[in-house]
Amino acid sequence: MRLHKVYHRFSLFHSPKQPLIISHSPHSLSLKSPDRPPLQLIKPFSSTSPAAGRATAMRLRNIAPLHAAEGDVGSNGAAPAASAAADSQDSSLGNGYRLPPPEIQNIVDAPPLPTISFSPHRDKILFLKRRSLPPLAELARPEEKLAGVRIDGKCNSRSRMSYYTGIGIYQLLNDGTLGPEKEVNGLPSGAKINFISWSNDGSHLAFSVRTDEEDGSSSKLRLWVAEIETGKARPLFQTPDIFLNAVFDNFVWVNNLTLLVCTIPLSRGDPPKKPLVPPGPKIQSNEQKDIIQARTHQDLLKDEYDELLFDYYASSQLVLVSLDGTAKAVGPPAIYTSLDPSPDEKYIMICSMHRPYSFIVPCGRFPRKVDLWTADGKFIREICDLPLAEDIPITHNSTRRGKRSIQWRADKPSTLVWVETQDGGDAKLDVSPRDIVYTEPAEPLENDEPVVLHKLDFRYGGISWCDDSLALVYESWYKTRKIRTWVISPGREDATPRILFDRSSEDVYSDPGSPMLRRTHSGTYVIAKIKKEGDEGTYVLLNGSGATPQGNVPFVDLFDINTGNKERIWESDKEKYYETVVALMSDQDEGEIPLNRLKVLTSKESKTENTQYYMLSWPEKKACQITNFPHPYPQLSSLKKEMIRYERKDGVQLTATLYLPPDYDPARDGPLPCLMWSYPGEFKSKDAAGQVRGSPNEFAGIGSTSPLLWLARRFAILSGPTIPIIGEGNEEANDSYVEQLVTSAEAAVEEVIRRGVAHPNKIAVGGHSYGAFMTANLLAHAPHLFCCGIARSGAYNRTLTPFGFQNEDRTLWEAVSTYVEMSPFISANKIKKPILLIHGEEDNNSGTLTMQSDRFFNALKGHGALCRLVILPFESHGYSARESVMHVLWETDRWLQSYCVANATEAPDAPEEKASKDTSDAEIKAVGAAGGVAEQPEPDQEPDRIHIICKSSL
Repeated sequence: MRLHKVYHRFSLFHSPKQPLIISHSPHSLSLKSPDRPPLQLIKPFSSTSPAAGRATAMRLRNIAPLHAAEGDVGSNGAAPAASAAADSQDSSLGNGYRLPPPEIQNIVDAPPLPTISFSPHRDKILFLKRRSLPPLAELARPEEKLAGVRIDGKCNSRSRMSYYTGIGIYQLLNDGTLGPEKEVNGLPSGAKINFISWSNDGSHLAFSVRTDEEDGSSSKLRLWVAEIETGKARPLFQTPDIFLNAVFDNFVWVNNLTLLVCTIPLSRGDPPKKPLVPPGPKIQSNEQKDIIQARTHQDLLKDEYDELLFDYYASSQLVLVSLDGTAKAVGPPAIYTSLDPSPDEKYIMICSMHRPYSFIVPCGRFPRKVDLWTADGKFIREICDLPLAEDIPITHNSTRRGKRSIQWRADKPSTLVWVETQDGGDAKLDVSPRDIVYTEPAEPLENDEPVVLHKLDFRYGGISWCDDSLALVYESWYKTRKIRTWVISPGREDATPRILFDRSSEDVYSDPGSPMLRRTHSGTYVIAKIKKEGDEGTYVLLNGSGATPQGNVPFVDLFDINTGNKERIWESDKEKYYETVVALMSDQDEGEIPLNRLKVLTSKESKTENTQYYMLSWPEKKACQITNFPHPYPQLSSLKKEMIRYERKDGVQLTATLYLPPDYDPARDGPLPCLMWSYPGEFKSKDAAGQVRGSPNEFAGIGSTSPLLWLARRFAILSGPTIPIIGEGNEEANDSYVEQLVTSAEAAVEEVIRRGVAHPNKIAVGGHSYGAFMTANLLAHAPHLFCCGIARSGAYNRTLTPFGFQNEDRTLWEAVSTYVEMSPFISANKIKKPILLIHGEEDNNSGTLTMQSDRFFNALKGHGALCRLVILPFESHGYSARESVMHVLWETDRWLQSYCVANATEAPDAPEEKASKDTSDAEIKAVGAAGGVAEQPEPDQEPDRIHIICKSSL
């Protein structure tokens, strides 16, 4: 596989709306308008500190905290319990965006470290400078939601893209240290940089640049190049009217002097205008009685106008442009989705999509055409043209019919490889073989048939190439969790494939590791063969996580492919540090790599020490430190972290990571308020569910909405307690979801109470997405365990996701009782503990429509529950704008202070509350099957809401 570009995106973006506040109490209903402007943002610092990373490019941690901005908090960031309780009765409480206490704000506002990227020759490193959290105004920019894609029409790119603010170039010296920074210069003021790509010889960078316009929007993207030796950057196209189309693929190096670029067609006019009067009704038909099931996708095409908009924004004109600016348009305008040059740079595989489109599936299933062109843009032949794929079954491992996973063989100049299903794409059918892998040259001779490379009984999972004597083929089957690795010899027809590894994907203790890859001169990646002095064996390096009952101990094994013998040549420190091998750095020469000249990039961290990067060289195994990052949040540098183990009542072994605040003394401080934050997982065996994952020595990284932020507020944090939902053999895990969920939570709560670190009446539970679903279910079915809950971006009514969800691939009609009993919406009458619901108004994650939180809140309010719903304007499934993030933290902190820290011993249920729990199963199932509240007509609602507040007594 060729790794072209370095970039990352926020999955979110948009400008502060003025919120409408709706307050509900037993005595009044009032509507209030906001009476204060949005908060002034802190200007983020720019970081120029050196860094190195885990891969060609990655996000690194923050350097140091900013001073806190003034906000609506006291000097110590914590409101007294009495004040917090009084606030809960204040009808104007939700007015405007708020800031969390300074001790939380300081951590979130710490400036980010740069992302890094190594040159093809591993002699230089880029530091890609980033900004802090974006303002909400960036998320507020208009976007088109088309075919599962969100498009910024002003930029003609995906909306909500993050960007880099600058590029620094560092020489990697022989002793492993870095030379002085050379800044890429000549960029326009305020340049927003994306899609950074090295030329194959490492002499140039190509990237996109956009700037802010007067109306606050971004300009269209232009293609720039920079010389590595001088750092000088310039626009590549000589005319100023050629812009990138970055809705799908955008550009690729064809060779060291030429790029193929997706541009906005020069002949394109204004966007189509929506007609005031539609041409006719919206009609979908299934008169052929096709069985078409689709999960709950969002942002789909709705009508013919949407189809026109999709064509308008997604269509590109391909242009070949050289480094001297000479440009030539090639091929007709079309919706080009990927551009893939062959390793020998003679051909380009071009993938595009075309009509007919669909109103029920996203664009990934639209008709797809793959063509082969010469490097100078001439059409050679059609590889395939796949029809619309609306009817892929929802069962795991089901797939599209026809050629798929078409790619170049990484170890050959121009050989194509692909796979075709033999079961019609339906995983429910029992056939053998299930997938066949084929190969053929780019230009086969007349009447030549594709060669069968390998046949598989599971679903194809990819190939790691090496040479004609060695390749590894992967297959897996979700239903049984089986994974296999085959050894094949692609250049020998008489060689018999053999199974190298055959194991359960859930059994992390048996994971042998993955082969390390080296970069070829053509820019592809192949398995690195290692030469051991005086030994003729065929050796590769297996890089593994090293899961053990005591935690992960990463390793590198020297592995003989032919005999299966292995020698451990490197292993992480087990006592204090967590170390990993990040990448192979001695891959500049072709052929086998002598073991005594091996060089790798490693990372090293501990519970309290930030991740640092090292160059490790053989034979001495001398490690040269590249980075020296300070602690990103020194105020928490002495936090306490422990990986704990305990047992569920059915014997399943469970694990969690327990964090305690700095300088916590159990004898002096006693039990603390505790926040448990988790996410359930499915397993096929109790043994696999009980295995330890992760390391006790990993550095405690804290994200912008992490539960670990509440260490600064003197909470104990139980992070990631395992919540295994097990379905052994033919059992379906979700048929006992609630029971297993509750027993897992009971075990976790009992453990922190037994240890004396958590107050029994002050344990809160929270989660995001499926973790929010978990939270609501626990408050409904295990109210004795928790004092309150925080549920973010969840789905609560499974009847609204009738064709499968998460890992459930049965439909609602195949498992009615499971769908209904798993839905906390159906058990809303049982929830008596305070629950905070938070959701992005523009959530585009499959299944977690914002409507899920709206309707769940209404169901809770209809039963008098103490609840609060916070809808974040412009935010998606996660939250990215600084205003939104800070407000989420304020809401969460207020909730925890009011209903966890200040919580007294619970009184017994009142008689009327107990009676409300006795709703019959028949009534519940009837409501669930009908969709419950979802079937009721809804009053008109203002779209500009941010908070809906419901208060009643417990």
